[in-house]
Amino acid sequence: KMLEVAMAVENGADEVDIVLNVGKMLQGAYDEAAAEVEVIRAEMGADVVLKVIIESGALKTPELIRRASLVSMFAGADFVKTSTGKIDIAATPEAAFVMCHAIKDYYAKSGRQVGFKAAGGIRTAEEAALYYTIVKEILGEEWLTPELFRIGASSLANNLLSAIEGEDVKYF
Repeated sequence: KMLEVAMAVENGADEVDIVLNVGKMLQGAYDEAAAEVEVIRAEMGADVVLKVIIESGALKTPELIRRASLVSMFAGADFVKTSTGKIDIAATPEAAFVMCHAIKDYYAKSGRQVGFKAAGGIRTAEEAALYYTIVKEILGEEWLTPELFRIGASSLANNLLSAIEGEDVKYF
């Protein structure tokens, strides 16, 4: 992972997504999961955005989702992201609620703002609005910028473009 990150940054990447070691989190080896993120963070310049995907659907419990979010942030994540979208349970409003509260608590303790990205399975404007509302209600309007809030949803984008164009669009 370190080599891939170093190569990506060397080739001009200004944002890097990594997946938190879910196996280590499920085993309770939180320090090992954090250490991996810290090493990768050290490979990147401070100007490169690090998004850590926690795979909330694999972690399942609110306690583990919260812990994974905090581990990621304390290890240097600039964003915590719900999912890769590659597993059955991706973004859920419940996980977003827990993750946003963890971000709020981290900010209160550290003074550093960390972004939230909901990704995986968000297909409708109503679903996107729900995540927007969760972020707004928990973190406040100052988080409603591209620097702190994102939705990773190619299906949503295609559905919105199709509605605008009045025909089936598969742009993403």
